[in-house]
Amino acid sequence: MPQTSPLLVFDLDGTLAETAGDLVATLNVILAREGLAPVALADARKMVGAGARALIQRGFEAGGRSIEGAALENLFKDFLTYYEAHIADESTLFDGVVAALDRFEAAGWDFAVCTNKVEHPSVRLLEALGIRNRFRAICGQDTFTVDGVAISKPDPRALLMTIEKARGVPNCAIMVGDSRTDIDTAKAAGIPVVAVDFGYTDMPVAHFGPDSVIGHFDELWDAVAQLKAFN
Repeated sequence: MPQTSPLLVFDLDGTLAETAGDLVATLNVILAREGLAPVALADARKMVGAGARALIQRGFEAGGRSIEGAALENLFKDFLTYYEAHIADESTLFDGVVAALDRFEAAGWDFAVCTNKVEHPSVRLLEALGIRNRFRAICGQDTFTVDGVAISKPDPRALLMTIEKARGVPNCAIMVGDSRTDIDTAKAAGIPVVAVDFGYTDMPVAHFGPDSVIGHFDELWDAVAQLKAFN
């Protein structure tokens, strides 16, 4: 049996890419249509990261209203339509991402994405940013279902199924994320986790107990090495 390559599994929004500008711009289009005030980008960064439905709900809460059920689903569809048409107007990869991928790939690592973004716009975004083909699997909140129910982070099965889809194995995988959701998911799955401190979180990411914290992708190589995850 061929040896399994080690695998890095990345979150997307706030980890690989700075996407808040496009996400919040889309949110504000929806809010304006519903008669609600726009959300400032600085205030909205902590709202991003749990998926578009949660972002819409948080935007409504900021305006003193709530939304759920069929009304939320209708706005979710409208959100995706507008967002996909503006998928990378402002979004960019974080500094050092490509160099880090190059270094790990040269050392025999494979890559996957496990995000709470819907799969199709995730693929489109990574295509627009020029790194779609670097990943063995790109898995979103709608990629996996169990008994007809969608499986997404922080359910550890979302990460474990991503690893499987990428043809990896859990004991040769490391998660890289920016939020409590990523850290909780990795811990529940028994996967080491490196957290970036420049993503979307309402508290310092170190508070949630990742195995390592980095402030730039230049630090990822040493962070992974220090985990001593592999013999």
